[in-house]
Amino acid sequence: MKLRWSFRCYPTSEQERILARTFGCARFVYNRFLAERTAAFQRGDRMNYNQSSAGLSRLKRDPDYLWLNEVSSVPTQQALRHLQTAFRNFFDKRAGYPSFKKKEGRQTAEYTRSAFKFEVGNQRLIIAKLGRLKVKWSKHVPVNPTSATLIRMPSGRYFVSLVVDVQPAPLPQTGESVGVDFGISRLATLSNGDRVANPKYLNRYRRRMARIQKDLARKQKGSNRRWRCKRKLARLHEKVTNFRKDTINKLAWSLVTRFDTIAVEDLNLRGMVKNHSLARSLSDAAIGSAIRAIEAKAAMHDKTVVKIDRWFPSSKLCSACGCLQSSMPLSVRQWTCECGASHDRDENAARNILAVGHTATAHGDGVSPH
Repeated sequence: MKLRWSFRCYPTSEQERILARTFGCARFVYNRFLAERTAAFQRGDRMNYNQSSAGLSRLKRDPDYLWLNEVSSVPTQQALRHLQTAFRNFFDKRAGYPSFKKKEGRQTAEYTRSAFKFEVGNQRLIIAKLGRLKVKWSKHVPVNPTSATLIRMPSGRYFVSLVVDVQPAPLPQTGESVGVDFGISRLATLSNGDRVANPKYLNRYRRRMARIQKDLARKQKGSNRRWRCKRKLARLHEKVTNFRKDTINKLAWSLVTRFDTIAVEDLNLRGMVKNHSLARSLSDAAIGSAIRAIEAKAAMHDKTVVKIDRWFPSSKLCSACGCLQSSMPLSVRQWTCECGASHDRDENAARNILAVGHTATAHGDGVSPH
């Protein structure tokens, strides 16, 4: 199984200068041929990867663009492959139209095996035209990576992302199943009664972010103080992101180690964030990222994730008698059914999700639990 492992790296001052040129060349190639393909698309023509690659070769021979030859040719070529992937995702309706890369954003440069060398024995990474890169290895890499991507975050920190082909260690089968109901007041409620609190990391730092953004608005564009203020704001955003990722990965790992089958709802998150009253809270909870993390870890360790229909009335259906309530506003957190059963809204929904997950596994998708 191919996995992506990321590690913090610390390039020297000279390596930072080379990387800055490499990031700039890769970004220029991506934006240049995105503009050319957009113009061809508007004319009714189609420009494929081979035509873009030939155009890049001509561009490198142009006297005005000889500076493209000062960096490794692999990252610029990989930029064209990423652009081709972006267009393929757009035409397959998996993503929106490709957008231009910004200088202030996240910068990447991908190197294939022909442009780097990795020594498994002493864990040394040598990049073309960079030399040996100092990396803080948080885990041992047992095989040669298939690709290495150098990343500079807006905060100024550098990372290297390696694609490795490894076999994850199997987890023991527990014979247990669980239904998970995601929400805002609580990040997750399990059908066995366990509850996972929503840390709401963004709310903790909103005041500090607002204060830094106010300072940023006062700084003169292009000044060093504005640049330092932007980096300070980026580091705060990165801190919130890291907190959120840590919580999500711990939740996913806990579910995968304890249960063999995990049932979740197939939520329409893109439609839900269009509600401006809930958009910020939903984005801060990162429910979509949590579901993707659970699916990824379940696939790694041979566990099963069942997605039930998003239109199934999990909150309005009594898990004890199957009676369906006519309405259930979001403000109702506790309710009592006609049969006398008292329910916590999220816990009842998790039990119904588990029931539908069992029936979908046994009889096929779309089967009612009763």
